[in-house]
Amino acid sequence: MRLTEFWTRLEQVFGAAYARSIAADHSFAGLDDRTIDQAITEGVDTATIWRAVVAAYPDRVPARLR
Repeated sequence: MRLTEFWTRLEQVFGAAYARSIAADHSFAGLDDRTIDQAITEGVDTATIWRAVVAAYPDRVPARLR
């Protein structure tokens, strides 16, 4: 998954402002307690990051975006 697609999906699910907040402030267990921003900076594959988001918010992410 390209980084632009990742951000598009995150913004579709959470809205632009909240998506940026989640990326900066929420630590994900599926990312070894890193934030999205930290994981991206450290070179974690965006598909892996997206799977962590889906796992953390299963009721929020629609099936078409999983």
